Amino acid sequence: MAINYDLLIKNIVTPLVLHPEDVLVKTLADDGTDLAIQILVNQEDLGRVIGKGGKIASAIRTIVYAGASKEGKHVKIDIDAF
Repeated sequence: MAINYDLLIKNIVTPLVLHPEDVLVKTLADDGTDLAIQILVNQEDLGRVIGKGGKIASAIRTIVYAGASKEGKHVKIDIDAF
């Protein structure tokens, strides 16, 4: 069963932010084994998604990496604001 990474990440990030309508998750590249995903949030929410010392961003990456490893994929996640 294929994992919808965009939906997974959006479901993780949306409850963390003050502006959930501004959360945008885009798949930038998918060549079968490597996957590049960009998370865009409101500027005010960037700190909430990254967390103190990057702990929340690291936790998000860990969850996504766990799912990707079962499918034999490598995921790169970029978190940014607009």
